[in-house]
Amino acid sequence: MTACGAAEPIWAPDEQVSRARYVHGAPYELTLFTVINNKSGFGGHSSLMVNAPEQRAIFDPAGTFYHPHLPERNDVHFGMSDAAVEFYKDYHARVTWHVVEQTITVSPEIATLALAKIQAYGAVPKTQCAQSVGKILRDIPGFEDAPLSMSPKALMKWFGEFPGVTETKFYDDSPDENGQLVLAPPLLLPNSS
Repeated sequence: MTACGAAEPIWAPDEQVSRARYVHGAPYELTLFTVINNKSGFGGHSSLMVNAPEQRAIFDPAGTFYHPHLPERNDVHFGMSDAAVEFYKDYHARVTWHVVEQTITVSPEIATLALAKIQAYGAVPKTQCAQSVGKILRDIPGFEDAPLSMSPKALMKWFGEFPGVTETKFYDDSPDENGQLVLAPPLLLPNSS
């Protein structure tokens, strides 16, 4: 799994970020995505989606995810409409990996804080995806005991123990080389014509 690649500082222009902004509305939530190997059960990648009153965005630390209509700023991807989230999961799921999606409802204030934390964190070096998500969660009230493990699976297990967490799994039989996904038609974004 190459999802935890080298750190790549990227800074999309204000105009692109503003145009891609997607407001999903309540309930406000934190969603942990974990990519799991179908054969070994090994955790290959962690990311955190924040649905805040201001917008919904995904922190994909050290990830390789890319879509030309979803601007990125240092591992934070904007414009995360429902179609974009499905594209994100499909990008990571393949014949050898599946995606575990764990979601917890939080207050608007907690969601706003989490959104600020993911935007302030910066680009993440290789192999530190789970640790960076854990560091962010530790700065959020109620999540202060998040593990600082390098293991995405350890973070997933901890997150799954919160009362009220819902969990779904996304499987796909696409081949390991899924670069063709970036050639998919443009996503229907909220501010596109």
